[in-house]
Amino acid sequence: MQSFCRSPAVDTRFQELGIYSGMDSVSKALEEVLSAALLQGRITVGVYEAAKSLNVDPDNVVLCILATDDEDVKDVALQIHFTLIQAFCCENDIDILRVNNTRRLAEILGGGKQGGEQMDLHCVLVTSPRTSTAKNQALWKVNHFCHESRCMDQWVPVIHLPER
Repeated sequence: MQSFCRSPAVDTRFQELGIYSGMDSVSKALEEVLSAALLQGRITVGVYEAAKSLNVDPDNVVLCILATDDEDVKDVALQIHFTLIQAFCCENDIDILRVNNTRRLAEILGGGKQGGEQMDLHCVLVTSPRTSTAKNQALWKVNHFCHESRCMDQWVPVIHLPER
């Protein structure tokens, strides 16, 4: 992973993309990334499915999203899974975000139901885009937000997805 923390070149690129415009812009960029990835079939949903995917092809994963609500904080098994996934992602230079609004995440991902059953949205992986598109600018914005957070010793930044 290329290490940079607030270099002039990075600052200029961040300003061009509007990265410093606040948390709302990162939330919107994350929504764009998820929507585009969903349409392109680049989403893996579920703790166990994510673990399998990470084991098979970690180099293809560009973002890991861990989602919880208040009641999930007391789920010890889930927290252990999160710890293991976070460690794996850090070891493999995969950006990680925490999202604290699973209901909004479910809306973005098509209602949170797959085949009529509720999806496990606690872990969502986004894999690499096949082509370079305008949507990659949103991915770039999210990835660099993660890098900047690490520079400030916040290894797993929390994003709030606002209700619509």
